[in-house]
Amino acid sequence: MKIAVVGATGMVGEVMLKVLAERNFPITELLLVASERSVGKKLAYKGEDYTIIGLADAVTAKPDIAIFSAGGDTSLEWAPKFAEAGTTVIDNSSAWRMDPTKKLVVPEINANELTAEDKIIANPNCSTIQLVMALSPLHNKYTMKRVVVSTYQSVSGTGVKAVQQLENEIAGVEGEMAYPYPIGRNALPHCDVFLENGYTKEEMKLAREPQKILNDKAFSISATAVRIPTAGGHSESVNVEFENDFELNEVRRLLNDTPGVTVQDNPETNTYPMPIYAHDKDDVFVGRIRRDETQPNSLNMWIVADNLRKGAATNAVQIAEYVLENKLV
Repeated sequence: MKIAVVGATGMVGEVMLKVLAERNFPITELLLVASERSVGKKLAYKGEDYTIIGLADAVTAKPDIAIFSAGGDTSLEWAPKFAEAGTTVIDNSSAWRMDPTKKLVVPEINANELTAEDKIIANPNCSTIQLVMALSPLHNKYTMKRVVVSTYQSVSGTGVKAVQQLENEIAGVEGEMAYPYPIGRNALPHCDVFLENGYTKEEMKLAREPQKILNDKAFSISATAVRIPTAGGHSESVNVEFENDFELNEVRRLLNDTPGVTVQDNPETNTYPMPIYAHDKDDVFVGRIRRDETQPNSLNMWIVADNLRKGAATNAVQIAEYVLENKLV
């Protein structure tokens, strides 16, 4: 099993290698791929040093699976070249997510839609993944009508430059700015670029991607995405209106019975999800589960996950595991 990790030197790429090692993914040959400026450098995997190669060499090597985390432009240009060479591409950028010819996959929800013909598979947005992990079992049971979500997203979702900005601000050091304003002691209602409708690209990903993953456009999602000064882990305040009524205990049971979801919900002991506890874990954590007393059949909850793991690297590796186990490569 020849595996390529494209964007191996980036934040998600580093976590990708960590997750592949932790899950003992069966690799017989590993190709670490990055931009030209990184070619020739060394990266360690399971105690062994690997020399970084360029994209053209990686395509020529014809890996069985290539996991991309190198940005949308790179994916648009290079994913088709890998696919033409017979490689199954799992892409972590936004490049292919809303392409009607490509599957958008969260393995616990819709991996069974994949076939051997799917040579480019899209990994959803980090905040989308944790949202649908909690919404899917509830939608199946109660049928969602409308979702309002506000996100509280970590600077690691922006990248290394943003993490460095936060660290510089904490240390009182002037440095390069990833954001138009300070992020320390602040909250920026500005994730990704603004679009003509006044929403950001991140907010529209949250509105559109869940409909595609759940294969249902009958419900609607309205989102506000906010960047906060946490180093890792995204949080979401979610209000859901259902067609049918629910019992809170059954909601908790449904969520607890969902693989990859952990309920942390006990106000008496101050038990609720927080990014500091989700760090380096693969589960999606749900708490503050309570009825919206202003609207019939409506629920409030708080969802937290490590955006670099389940929100990116782990989900991609799980897709790779699925296509391998089901002989789709």
